[in-house]
Amino acid sequence: MTGVVVQRAGERAHQNYGWLDSSQSFPFAGNFDLAANAHGLLVVNNEDIVDVGSGFDSHQHRDAEIVTWVLSGSLVHQDSQGNSGVVYPGLAQRMSAGRGILHSERNDHRRAADGSRVTEPVHVVQMWIPPDELGIEPSYQELPIDDELDDGALVVVASGLPRHRGDAAIGLRNRYAGLHAARLRPGRSVTIPDAPYGHLFVARGAVDVEGVGPLAHGDSLRLTGSGGQRVTAAEAAEVLIWEMHAAVHPSRV
Repeated sequence: MTGVVVQRAGERAHQNYGWLDSSQSFPFAGNFDLAANAHGLLVVNNEDIVDVGSGFDSHQHRDAEIVTWVLSGSLVHQDSQGNSGVVYPGLAQRMSAGRGILHSERNDHRRAADGSRVTEPVHVVQMWIPPDELGIEPSYQELPIDDELDDGALVVVASGLPRHRGDAAIGLRNRYAGLHAARLRPGRSVTIPDAPYGHLFVARGAVDVEGVGPLAHGDSLRLTGSGGQRVTAAEAAEVLIWEMHAAVHPSRV
């Protein structure tokens, strides 16, 4: 079966808790079956804005490959494996939760010492896929890729696909999936990879997709048995594209 489904930004689930403004391409908050609502291997695609001095306190994950992509601001990561760092725009970052890991993520900016408000929220996209093997050792990886992104080409951010060995910025513990990103100047184009399942998310700006039409910030495409479409920036844009050669198994999430 082939097909392309457009999800507009306003069709996403949305929660605003004051400190967190979250838009979710897949059902996430509450008691949802992530596998039942997946597209290919992608089970979570959350776009979050985290207020100054706020964030997610220590919490546990299991058997998930979690890729965090910061669009603006910076996010402090700490986990129970002793990994810590600041995630910022242009840094590829992945945490493999494996058999279980505790971690926290907080806005790197704090309120001023005099109590005045500092308005530097973090704008971040977080994506989850399952690993292809359960109960692995938790791990963490990050690598700056700003220079590659500035070229305007489609960059392999994170991948477990055998053909991406040596090309991906960071690895994924799933041999059937890869994440690409592109920062496009107006008029520049990239091509969606052919795959049984694909997902394109417009993280900023606006694009025109061959055979589909215009997509704006927050819009996404779910592709099945498709690919090869040209994605052209109508204005300065940033896109995230998942290439997936398998679908989620219910026992994997």
